[in-house]
Formats: sequence, C-alpha cells, structure tokens
Amino acid sequence: MSEINNKILAINPGSTSTKIAIYEDAKEVWKKTIQHPSEEIEKYKNVADQYSMRKEALMSFLDEINFDVKELSAVVGRGGLLPPVKSGAYMVNEAMVERLAKRPVVEHASNLGAIIAYEIGKPLGIPAYIYDSVAVDELEDIARISGMAEIKRESFTHTLNMRAVGIKVAKDLDKSYEDMNMIIAHLGGGISVSVHSKGKMIDIVSDDEGPFSPQRAGRVPCRQLINLSYSGKYDKNTMKKKLRGKGGLVSYLDTNSALEVTERINNGDKEAKLVFEAMAYQIAKAIGELATVVKGDVDRIIITGGIAYSDMITQWIKERVEFIAPVEIVPGENELESLVLGTLRVLKGEEKAHVYDLD
Repeated sequence: MSEINNKILAINPGSTSTKIAIYEDAKEVWKKTIQHPSEEIEKYKNVADQYSMRKEALMSFLDEINFDVKELSAVVGRGGLLPPVKSGAYMVNEAMVERLAKRPVVEHASNLGAIIAYEIGKPLGIPAYIYDSVAVDELEDIARISGMAEIKRESFTHTLNMRAVGIKVAKDLDKSYEDMNMIIAHLGGGISVSVHSKGKMIDIVSDDEGPFSPQRAGRVPCRQLINLSYSGKYDKNTMKKKLRGKGGLVSYLDTNSALEVTERINNGDKEAKLVFEAMAYQIAKAIGELATVVKGDVDRIIITGGIAYSDMITQWIKERVEFIAPVEIVPGENELESLVLGTLRVLKGEEKAHVYDLD
C-alpha cells in the first residue's frame, strides 16, 4: 500500500502581503506572495477587518492554478499575537479566532493567519493549526525579572524560524533537539537571540534589548534615551520610530539594506565598515550573554535569518563566539516551510497539537 501524501496550505500574512504555499508532504508544490497595496490596507481600521479581502485574494490564486481545496489535509497559519503560549502546534478553535479578531494583544497582520486558516479548514472538515507563534513563552521565572518592578520581561521573538533551524541542525547532527543546548541568532530586519535548553527556549535577547539591526536601535543607554525623550525635540511617535523603523543601519547609514552596506564597504567606506562590524559585535555580545544562562554548556551556536547570507557579518560573529561552541550558518527565513514541517509532524503523530483555551 502506498503512503498517503499530505497536502498542506500554509498562510503567512505580512503588513502589505500574504505569502502562501502548498506542500505535498515536505515538497513545495506552489508558492505565491500576494501583494496588497498600501492604499488598500489603509482602508481598514483594524487588522481583523482585512480578513475578507485577504482570503478572497488567496482563494482567487487557488482558482487561477486550478487547485481544489478538497485535496487539502490541513491548513496552517502564522501564529499571531496571543497571550503567552507554548511552543509547537496549536489547533485553531473558535476561542483563538475570537481572541485574535476582537482582543489581540497587539494589532498585527500575523493575527490573520489563524483566522483565515480556520475559515478555510472548517467547511472542509480538516484541521487548522498555528505553529510556533510569536507569543511563545517558555522563559524561566528568573529570566522575567527586569530590574524594575513595574516592567516584566516578555518573550516576543522570531520563534518560528529559530526552533525550525534548531530542530534541523539537531537532526543533521543525528541528535534530538530536546537533548541539546543551543544559542540561535536570527538576523533580519529585527535581530533577536535565544537560548534553547533541552527542547525549551528558556531565555531571549529581544530586538529592543540587544543588538541593533537594519531598522531597529536595539539596546540603547537608558539615561540618554530618557533625556532625548523629554528634550522637547520629539513627540512619542517620533521616538518610537527612532527605536523601530529609523534606528540601526538606517540611523547611521541611511539605508536598511545589508547588501548596500556591504557594497559600500567593498568600495572603501570606513564608516559603513565600522557600523556594520559594530552590529556583528553586538550580536556576538548577546550570544555570549546567553551562554551564561546554561553555564557555558552550549552544543551549537546557530546564525540564521536573511542577513546570515552575508559571509562578512557571519565571519565577524564567528570569530568572536566560536570559542563557546561550534557555529552553524543556516541562512534564510523559511517561515512557510517551517509552518508546514511543524504541521507535518503533527499529522504523522510525531508531535501533539495543543488546545487553545486561554482567555
């Protein structure tokens, strides 16, 4: 008897696009980025209001390629901004849809992933999942203490890609993710670093408390930040943009493109080299910081994300941290593939999906 093939539709909504893919088991069959013009998005007051528009665009594409949704085994959406959840898969249910549609922790396009997946899967009688939501929180209690009683450290990070590459590297080493200690740095528009111990992400350096990135300022001196905020020169929204959107490479070099910065360095731009190397320096410091969490017992350091394609920056990081543990470079942000592979493990009985029942 031939093995049954699972056909899975993955949905990853972004601010001005909806990325989708159809997989047959682990093989990509179709992939599409549906663009949504800014003027179209701006018509909607809330993210949830975009649901019909995005779903219709998705279904139109499926019609174009003559794909019958009745062939699907499951649908998986990018996990949105829920209250803290566990890692892995969650079955999307009405409680999750209601929370994301009406009471999201933060308004974000990823909140639509679960909603669209659920509404496609429900009439077909097939399961809808999310996998490794942005809101995955496995921090140990000691990691939640910030130093200011009014502020509690939270876990918002690039969980999906981080855990996916952690599982992949462990498998490539013929080991189990649950038996290893890893430090994983995700280098993209935002940069975050996490430590994974025995299958749990127990601490992180988030994109607002660690390295600066192409668009984000990262950890900046608090006293100077307070003085700047109350200087009368800037309003609250402007300061928020200085931290996220106009920080990092944009602030120093007026570009968010690592490729452009690399080209400038190759053409002899010393300022670009200093700033770019400083970004690598700060990433290495964050990796070293998290090595203390597991008392130096680190099996692998993994560098991933889009900027991990840069040999220049990965080499700078590697030179500073390889004394801690061997370094693996896994470039890219394979979010759709990660969603599918997680769902596939559930369908094959290798993992069990959680049931969402939080208020």
